[in-house]
Amino acid sequence: MNTVLKSEIGQDIPSEQELIERARAMGPWLRSRAAEVEAARCVPADIIEKFREAGFLRVLQPRRWGGYEMNPSVFFKVLMEVGRGCCSSAWNLMILGVHPWEFSLFDPRAGDDVWGQDDSVIVASSYAPVGACRKVEGGYVISGRWPTSSGTDHAEWAILGAMVPGEEGQPPVDRIALLVPRSAYTIIDDWQVCGLAGTGSKSLQVRETFVPDHHTHSLADYSMSDRGDMYLFPFTQVFNGSVSAVIVGMAQGAIDLFIEQMGTRRNSGNGKLTSTSPYVKDRLGNAISMVRSSRARLLMMQIETTPIVERRELVPLASRVANALDIARVGRECEQAVQSLFKALAARGLYLENPVQRIVRDVMAAANHITQNADDSAGILGGFVMGEQLPPLSYTR
Repeated sequence: MNTVLKSEIGQDIPSEQELIERARAMGPWLRSRAAEVEAARCVPADIIEKFREAGFLRVLQPRRWGGYEMNPSVFFKVLMEVGRGCCSSAWNLMILGVHPWEFSLFDPRAGDDVWGQDDSVIVASSYAPVGACRKVEGGYVISGRWPTSSGTDHAEWAILGAMVPGEEGQPPVDRIALLVPRSAYTIIDDWQVCGLAGTGSKSLQVRETFVPDHHTHSLADYSMSDRGDMYLFPFTQVFNGSVSAVIVGMAQGAIDLFIEQMGTRRNSGNGKLTSTSPYVKDRLGNAISMVRSSRARLLMMQIETTPIVERRELVPLASRVANALDIARVGRECEQAVQSLFKALAARGLYLENPVQRIVRDVMAAANHITQNADDSAGILGGFVMGEQLPPLSYTR
């Protein structure tokens, strides 16, 4: 007999396979909406509602607040499917859907404040530590302008990043996340970009706002607590890994379209099917391999670390440093795969009516995300295994 899991509020929890199938079935519909999403520079509310109805925004949410409390690998697989349809919509799902996991790091009162009346409330973010932050009694006071808050039009709260300054002349003592309500910030529509234009990643303006301690947590600290097993993974493994997972989906979407288009086109010079060209087949085969390798690394990371957290242990530092590079290389390799296919499309790939050109631009933008910085990640890993110190506030406080 099958056991039906339920959240703490009694809601049935779908299986991993059911969630993946829902995501896969949504692909063609999302593909048909992609041009509209880009033109609007914001994911329409009905698409976000479809994600909500499918349960995608609950995958990482703790059961205490009505979520499914699943392994992040499930969320990764959902993103890999949704990304094949519409890059910007999938990016919004990634950003808005990963934040519920982060509430395991906050004081539980923060989750109660957000979801106490409605456990479907959406939270946006901007982690760049660009605003001013100072410690005061009972919390912090922040102000400034935080950029690139993806999907922020759909959110009622936002998580902002900041550095906690040290004594005068001393370096920062911590890197923190601060949870603020919609009333604390103004949305600035400055998202005029060449890629991922539909994500609506606008700036948030905050003016001298007090944030209580229970609405903050350290982004640098990684230590044991009584949080659930699925929340013992490092923050960067879950958040950065989610970014990479959606990029895998985007690149797979380009592969899907390339196969469809090349399967019927003929060479204008000799009349043969383009698909018979050894160069076309070579590019396709190598693109498939790069995307499959990226997918495999992300899922293997979860396979290797899940038994560790299930034993109520922390992921070892050496694994965390190596995993950071595995995650970061996804953007580079998926971008290379998509660019390689785009070159084989020749002039036909340039037309705005060809959705591949949009995916090229979207993957290029996604690969520029800070989580995809493979250069620094490689240098950090190489230096670490040779005995060098890790950068401050990156792997430990």
